[in-house]
Amino acid sequence: MRLLICLLLLGLGFGHAQNTLQLKENQQSPDASLDDVSWITGHWKGEALGGIVEEIWSPALGESMMFSFKLVTDDTIVFYEFGHIKQVDATLILQLKHFHGNLKGWETKEETVDFKLVKLEKDSVFFEGLTMEKLGDNEMRVSVLVNSQELVFNYKKQGA
Repeated sequence: MRLLICLLLLGLGFGHAQNTLQLKENQQSPDASLDDVSWITGHWKGEALGGIVEEIWSPALGESMMFSFKLVTDDTIVFYEFGHIKQVDATLILQLKHFHGNLKGWETKEETVDFKLVKLEKDSVFFEGLTMEKLGDNEMRVSVLVNSQELVFNYKKQGA
């Protein structure tokens, strides 16, 4: 099963990017604040990558919104992500780190995976290679570009 997940994460079996954007050369990230993405706050669950996916987003505090993500298949943690959307000057950046189920990191201590803000709409936020869309009060879609292929996660808000 883990081999299957790894192959999926490498982009096998997924369609081309449709929902994600990239900054154009010399394009700067637009002005935005954490208030613009406060709708992300909450506990979200869905099914993807052959298992259950879960994201928990905190309200803004200390110029960031913290999150955790996990993928569980066959009642086993496959991997985690921990990160934040951070206010940087007049714009936002999403940064994260990956961890195996035993909390051993994928990236080096100093390395983060960074997604610069490309575009902001009322119910959507477009980072480079990662888009979050509010589909309703209790539904969210996250599209992530992995090796030129797009992974799509559909979530329902828990406790709503």
